[in-house]
Formats: sequence, C-alpha cells, structure tokens
Amino acid sequence: MKNSIKAKVHSCAVLAVVLLATTLALAAPKAPKTNPPQTVPAFPGTLVNARFVYVTSYDGDQFNPNLLSEEREAIATVQDAMQKWGKFILVYEPHQADIILMVMSRPSEDVLAVYDAHGWPQNQYLWRMMGRSGLQPSEAPLVTNLEKAFEQATAK
Repeated sequence: MKNSIKAKVHSCAVLAVVLLATTLALAAPKAPKTNPPQTVPAFPGTLVNARFVYVTSYDGDQFNPNLLSEEREAIATVQDAMQKWGKFILVYEPHQADIILMVMSRPSEDVLAVYDAHGWPQNQYLWRMMGRSGLQPSEAPLVTNLEKAFEQATAK
C-alpha cells in the first residue's frame, strides 16, 4: 500500500514538473522577428525626367476630413522628404503633377507607390515598396528607398 502511495506521489510530482516546464517555455519571451532586408525595385525610366510630384493617400488627399490621422501624417512626411530632397517640385493638385506618390499607413504596414500622373488613377503603379513603420515622421525608409531607386535610374 505504501508503495502505491509513493508511486502516486512520484507521478504527481513528475506531472507538476512537466507542467511547470511547459508553462515556463510558453511564457518565455521570444526572440524578435527581424525582417529580411528588402531589395529596392528599379525606378521606372519613363519617369526620370519628371519634375512635379503630387502626394496623396489611397483613402483621399490630405484635405479630406474623413482621412485617418496616420494617413495625413504619412502624406506630410513624404511631402517634407520630397522638399528636402529637392529633385521634384511639390504640387497640390494632381493635374499639375508628372508623378503621383500614393501612401498608406497602417499599424501593420506602410506603403509608398509611384504612379505616372498621366492616366492616373486608372493606371497601375510603376514602383512600390511596403514595410512596417516605413513612413514615420522621424524616419521614412520607404522614401529613402525611393530616392536610392531614382538615383540608380538616373546614373545609368
């Protein structure tokens, strides 16, 4: 009888240790996922001579009262970056532009896409990149990638 009680106590202790180990393994912090570096797509050669750029979002322009604040901030970030870069002249009407830059800013991912203004909004994007926190006011890596792609296209 004593042996069966000892066996039950032993098996309960083993079960408790296994449960504790499993709980600790599941609760342990996981290593952060790192995004592999994205390759920057080539900038379309048909737009290297463009001079005027218009920045908007997929949900409307910066003056749309229904636009999310994140979208409005993304538009402002890209506009500021374009002015600092100096390669394009910022315009505030799409019919004045050679290039349309469309942005989208969501908690999961930001998007920056380049469209030929002639035929926009029906035509497809000609250059696009996506990434988490890609259009933040302090740092906009998607704009930096656009600049790199443009510089590579004009260096040829």
